[in-house]
Amino acid sequence: MDYFSNGSLLMLEGHMELQKYRYFYFVITIIVYVLIICFNSVVISVIYTNKCLHEPMYIFITALLFNALFGATAVYPRLLSEILSEKQIISYYSCLIQAFCTYAYCATELTLLSAMAYDRYVSICKPLQYSTLVKMSTVQKLIFISWFLPFCEMSGGIILTSQLRLCKFTLKRIYCENYSIVKLSCGDTSANNLYGLVILNIALFPPVIFIIFSYVRILAVCLKNSKDFRLQTCFPHLFTFIIFSVSIYFEIIHQRLESDIPHMLSMVMSVEYLIIPPLFNPIIYGLKMQEILKRIKMIILGKRTHASFKN
Repeated sequence: MDYFSNGSLLMLEGHMELQKYRYFYFVITIIVYVLIICFNSVVISVIYTNKCLHEPMYIFITALLFNALFGATAVYPRLLSEILSEKQIISYYSCLIQAFCTYAYCATELTLLSAMAYDRYVSICKPLQYSTLVKMSTVQKLIFISWFLPFCEMSGGIILTSQLRLCKFTLKRIYCENYSIVKLSCGDTSANNLYGLVILNIALFPPVIFIIFSYVRILAVCLKNSKDFRLQTCFPHLFTFIIFSVSIYFEIIHQRLESDIPHMLSMVMSVEYLIIPPLFNPIIYGLKMQEILKRIKMIILGKRTHASFKN
């Protein structure tokens, strides 16, 4: 049976020019993935084990870092396996699942950043109402919505894609994403394109507009009342938002200009949003959030002290 002809398997052609240095790329990729796991896990564990950090702002940070682990794990383990394989082949349904996970990761990242912007906005612009507007039940609802809505939005797109009949079976990528799968179809994709455009606008513009609005108001209040110390708590969130926005912008450009840029640059751009935010977000929060940094230092110094006593 020809598994390619009936759409059971897809070929990931993006690896073709990388095979000569496969072991080098494997080492780099596994280092990045291990660092992502370690950095995010350290900050998550610090927040989880310190009850004084069980506040809305830190809970949102934990959710954001969990999302980074989710997005990275959707791509890196399979990518590592494919780098060492002679043929980079993936089943059609596994490809759809991976595409769903990467898109859900992106949409969830934006909704979580919106929730974090809301938390900082209320804390700084309406401090007297903070305990009323940002209760733990509210935080739980916001985190649930931040996961539930993107998963529903992306499920619709993947279901539509699964109904298409494919006439091509080669993806010019190193992992699966929905837009590239749709381009393999030889049938009518107008419904997919329309749904994708609508969901892109829903998932992208409202969160971005709200985040920008929130930080403009925060900046205005801080400058007016000389609350620089409060503004400092917003810098990590703002840096995270900028990093992720730039990463997504590069991915959108890459999808549209895939055939017009060098292959190596194309591959880097295709995974940039799965490298930079998951790798640098925990570093930003670990260094800029004083409570987190203080407890990380206590853990490190505590281990050194314990080791010195043993010696």
